[in-house]
Amino acid sequence: MPRRSDCPISYILDLVGDKWSLLILRDLMFFGKNTYSGLLASDEKMATNILSNRLERLEQDQLITKQPDEKDKRKKVYSLTQAGIDMMPVLLEMIVWSTKYEPETNTHPEFAERAKNDRENLVRDMRAMLESK
Repeated sequence: MPRRSDCPISYILDLVGDKWSLLILRDLMFFGKNTYSGLLASDEKMATNILSNRLERLEQDQLITKQPDEKDKRKKVYSLTQAGIDMMPVLLEMIVWSTKYEPETNTHPEFAERAKNDRENLVRDMRAMLESK
């Protein structure tokens, strides 16, 4: 996809600026969902055609990879690439902002507190977990 401009914010919006892509990254990153059916079962009730389209785009943009499931070769397992994992600080900042301005979000209080006050160690721990998969 050609870039609209050389602006770094425009670039990231071209990759994940739609309504659903960040939610897929969220589910892969924070909730351990890694299958089509797992991602489809998210609270936001994404339509199947949209999920398929976004997974394909995220894979083309090299934010995720798709591999056959070791137990059932008909199924695919999705995982974050290094570029996808590197989106973690962006998503964490969104969580911190959301919990500040909408305290009724369903973020676990200890996680939100750690994202706010112990971000460096949280990112290190989460990276280690994601990179070991």
